[in-house]
Amino acid sequence: MNLILSSCDFGNQNSAKIIYDNLPKPISECKVLFFPNEKATPEKIESGKYKSRLAAFGFQKNNIYVANYFQPESIFYIDVDVIYISGGNTFGTMKRIRESGFDQVILDLVRNGATYIGGSAGAHITTADLSHVTKYDQDTFGLSDFSGLGLYQGILICHYSEDRREDLEHLRSSGVYNVQALSDQDSIVVKNT
Repeated sequence: MNLILSSCDFGNQNSAKIIYDNLPKPISECKVLFFPNEKATPEKIESGKYKSRLAAFGFQKNNIYVANYFQPESIFYIDVDVIYISGGNTFGTMKRIRESGFDQVILDLVRNGATYIGGSAGAHITTADLSHVTKYDQDTFGLSDFSGLGLYQGILICHYSEDRREDLEHLRSSGVYNVQALSDQDSIVVKNT
């Protein structure tokens, strides 16, 4: 299992370089499955907007697949090198992933060798538990199960700054999870776990 987790994914040079350096092959050769955030609509998914966005990072358009929450069967048997989930509302994105059955698709693909790129919400989703994220994202989506995908053994505080120090110390002192803080410049790479 290979995970590349950050607060900003391709949003800054530091985290983008970590991604490029840890992909299984050059980005122009990677087949990527992108999961849009909670704001995705059928029209946005079909418009090509997401493919254009990923092409700007270096993926080739013919190698970009966009998960369609409204037609989930379209990607159940896809073979990709990379899964990418960027920022958005952690709870809304997680709810869409679960309700469409994509949680199992993601787990299967990662366990079978796909590299997972997660930025902000996409990073939080990989963790054991999402409940602490309610301090940063509003759960207006009615998510009732705050467990994450469990790919990363612990929890993350993305966009960490001094404003979140008290949260970090509280979570660490509880001793329930390994807690990692990620500033906007930080990334974590987990390989072959």
